[in-house]
Amino acid sequence: MSTNSTKPEEKGFFEKVKETIEELWEGTKDKAEDIKDAAEDKFDDLKDKVTAKKAPAKRKTATTAHKVITKAKGAASKTKAAAAGVKAKAETKAKAITAKAKKEVADVKAKAATKAKTTAATTKKTATAKTGAKAAGAGKKKLAAAH
Repeated sequence: MSTNSTKPEEKGFFEKVKETIEELWEGTKDKAEDIKDAAEDKFDDLKDKVTAKKAPAKRKTATTAHKVITKAKGAASKTKAAAAGVKAKAETKAKAITAKAKKEVADVKAKAATKAKTTAATTKKTATAKTGAKAAGAGKKKLAAAH
């Protein structure tokens, strides 16, 4: 007698799990291919529809682009006008500030010149008085020495 049994061999737990996973994988693979085919068909249909509607869109885009360009030009001219106004105001203000600064500098120079003259005159008077006193003192000494 042989030790091999005629009954089909029973599969173990892991083998059953492996087969179940393979079945699921095959089913998923088939389903993925079906979805891919359906997506390709839908894409082709949509592509045809978009191509058919493309011509009117170009005309609309051209008029829209013209409107946008016109608005941009208008905005650019407004910006240039505003910039020119600001520049003119800035130049006027700069001239006013420059004139004011020049006036203040002239006032300071005039005050400094007046003060310098006053100080020079005071210094001259003081120096003359001191020199005169020294001269008078020297004259007295010479007189006293001559006697």
